[in-house]
Amino acid sequence: MKFLITLVFILSAMLLVLKDMTEIYAVNAEVAEHKYSDDFKPNLNNPAELGYVNWHRNFGKAVELAKREDKPILLFFNEVPGCNTASGYGKNVMRHPLIIEAAETLFIPVAIYNNVGGHDREVLDSFGEPTWNNPVVRFIDSDRKQLTPRLAGDYTKLGLVRSMIKALKSDSKPVPDYLNLLEKELSAERAGKEKAIFSMYCFWSGEGSLGNIDGVVSTKAGFMGGKEVVQVEYNPRIISYDKLLRAADKGGKADHVFAANEDQKRIAKKLIGKDRVSNEKSFMLDREPKYYMSKTHYKYVPMTPLQASLVNSAVGKRQSPHKYLSQRQLGILNSIKNNPELNWKDHRASDDFIAEWNYTIGKLDTVVSKK
Repeated sequence: MKFLITLVFILSAMLLVLKDMTEIYAVNAEVAEHKYSDDFKPNLNNPAELGYVNWHRNFGKAVELAKREDKPILLFFNEVPGCNTASGYGKNVMRHPLIIEAAETLFIPVAIYNNVGGHDREVLDSFGEPTWNNPVVRFIDSDRKQLTPRLAGDYTKLGLVRSMIKALKSDSKPVPDYLNLLEKELSAERAGKEKAIFSMYCFWSGEGSLGNIDGVVSTKAGFMGGKEVVQVEYNPRIISYDKLLRAADKGGKADHVFAANEDQKRIAKKLIGKDRVSNEKSFMLDREPKYYMSKTHYKYVPMTPLQASLVNSAVGKRQSPHKYLSQRQLGILNSIKNNPELNWKDHRASDDFIAEWNYTIGKLDTVVSKK
């Protein structure tokens, strides 16, 4: 009998190892399909009003390309050179790496100057757009059918990303997870993110469990008041502090709460008792942020805070995190894996996604592409 039990145990262990090896092979094969290319590079030669997107400038040729590739068209009207609003839109919206990727890979992006004559003026007039106007974005199909309401007066990243998502859905195209995640992060910024701090028996596993809760947009493991804590930023319109605390305390995992305000203190005392609640103190980041990523190549891939939290959580559960990353992020990952001898930068402690992205793309361009 003991022999049979031992045999069953050994066979079970072998099956688990085989399952892990199969999943690892599948993940590696998926990454290998994505490669770094010059398409990743931002167009630094653009006027400020156009950001870093690689725009098409001939509308007729763009329509033909849209038909061949079966993609919707992102039609951008702007004043070039333009006022502060026109240049600000290019600098603040059209330079975000994930917005650039979405514009260039999910759409056929076309830029039309609204303050010049010739071809630009003909296209401008055909859509009834005014001259010398602030930025306007239209999403159309190759037959010029409007896919979403004209985007005007909203000069934010969130406005553009939401219109992108609506246009893709209207055109029966899939919306990649990275774009939906970006919308969640930008929505949280507009709503006003709130902070919650929970002391947990293990802040690494605590960060992993809190990182994939809907409404949470960032997580950090660290120390406060001599305790291991997880600091969470969340969208209060998606999840309340009450529900977040209940999730953190599930199974008695949250042994103490550091309240960021009087409302949190009142709610926490009611749910877990006044002896387990105190005021927020100084936070010190753990020396191994996003611990589950620390032994992987993912730590070298620039990610938004929400992506990093979700990837860290997935890795901790031995799941593939690739659905949370864009095709270009997977291409960066592939280049990093293929060039382990290079001194890649660990991005886990940084919240400046755009700066980390530009640094990494610069290194890929100067080192990897010339090998």
